[in-house]
Amino acid sequence: MARIALCQVNSGDEPEENLKLVRSGVEAAVAGGARIVVFPEATMARFGRPLEPVAEPLDGPWASAVAALAAEHDVLIVAGMFTPAAGRVRNTLLITGGGHHRGYDKIHLYDAFGFAESDTVAPGATLATFELDGVVFGVATCYDLRFPELFRALADDGADVVLLPASWGAGEGKREQWDVLVRARALDSGCWVLACGQADPAATGVTVNPKAPTGIGYSTVSDGFGRIAAQAGAGPEMLLVDVDPAVSAKARTATGALANRRL
Repeated sequence: MARIALCQVNSGDEPEENLKLVRSGVEAAVAGGARIVVFPEATMARFGRPLEPVAEPLDGPWASAVAALAAEHDVLIVAGMFTPAAGRVRNTLLITGGGHHRGYDKIHLYDAFGFAESDTVAPGATLATFELDGVVFGVATCYDLRFPELFRALADDGADVVLLPASWGAGEGKREQWDVLVRARALDSGCWVLACGQADPAATGVTVNPKAPTGIGYSTVSDGFGRIAAQAGAGPEMLLVDVDPAVSAKARTATGALANRRL
């Protein structure tokens, strides 16, 4: 059994200020007994501001500060940041703590609903899994949620749980799509899917760039049977969830969604 905290926050423009959000979230999660603490995509700095000026490598000051926080509290932290790429940035998930310090670069870029992430972000190409306390975890980011083959590939690589930080774009029908997709990807792969989104700025009166995907809240946890185990509201909130990886094996056996593939 793994206890995981999802910290649904509103990131701001400044990385140093957002480190304070990470610290307070980790302290609350540790008080609740969490072993893994997940923050949204773009925790380092929200979308809608220039990203190149804040991008740093994984051994830079921001990621190093998060790593120190993970070591201080003996937890593993997953948080969205931006790393340099020639002329653009990479949308990177920092995975740090428990003997790990690495990144996952978002593979599927959000060139949809009138937004062109690829204008400023370079895509990744490599899946990422890690092991902690005998459980294999996969990671994915936001728009990756629309691509079932990624989640099935993570399951093939041994993952029983997928952690998905996001900064979901608002708009007509987008909340409904979020709910359906989290559950569908869990069913497709037999994995737990823990989707941690940015809080809805409108819920806290935060002014943001209206053209940028800055979050809708409703962080959601689904098991491999597509059952919602926990869901947040629109505003800042922390979810604490106990995840049993054995449920993933049961789900895959029951649905045959991986074993019966023909394509």
